[in-house]
Amino acid sequence: MRINLPGGQASRLIGWQRRFGDTRVLGAYLLVTAFISFGTLAAIAAILQQPFVFPSLGATAFVFYFSSQSVQAAPRSVFFGQLIGLLAGVFALLVFGLFTAGPDLTGVSWPRVGALTLALCLTLSLMVWLHVPHAPAGATTLIVAAGLITAPVQLAVLLLAVLVMIAEAILINRALGVPFPLWAPLTDASA
Repeated sequence: MRINLPGGQASRLIGWQRRFGDTRVLGAYLLVTAFISFGTLAAIAAILQQPFVFPSLGATAFVFYFSSQSVQAAPRSVFFGQLIGLLAGVFALLVFGLFTAGPDLTGVSWPRVGALTLALCLTLSLMVWLHVPHAPAGATTLIVAAGLITAPVQLAVLLLAVLVMIAEAILINRALGVPFPLWAPLTDASA
C-alpha cells in the first residue's frame, strides 16, 4: 500500500519512507508534529490559564500534518474557516437569545437546537461561498453555539490559538522540507 507523504518527492521524509515504509513514517511524522504543535498550545494554556486548546484544533493539527498541501490546510482557509465558525456561533447565539445563557448540553432546549443548527449551516455555507473550506471549523462553531466558549476574551484567545497553530504549521512543515503555503493554497485542488 502506497501512501502519499506530505511533500511527496520534495520532502526530507522520502528517505525515511523508502527505508521504513509509508505508514510507519507518516504515523511517526504525525506523532512528532502534533506533539510539538499541540503540546505548545497546551503549555500556553496552562501558563496563561486560558483556553488555548479546544477540540477543533486537534482536527486542524491532523489536516496540517496529514494533508499539508490541501486547500483545507492553507493558512487562509484555516484562519477564515475558524473565524467564520466563531462568528456564526456567536450570531446564532444572539439570534436565539442564548449568548449569556451558558452551556446547555444535558437538557438541550429548542432555542439551543436552533442555534446549533443555524451556526453549523452558516459556517459550512460561508466557507464554501468564500472559498475557504476548513472542516474543523464546523466543530468550532458548535463549541461556540453550545455556549462552551462565549466570553469575548475566550473568543479572542481562540483566534490567537489558531494563529499560533498556523505559525507552527508553517515552521514545522517547512523545516522538514514539506511544501506548505504561507497563506493561499499551493494548488487549486480541493481537499
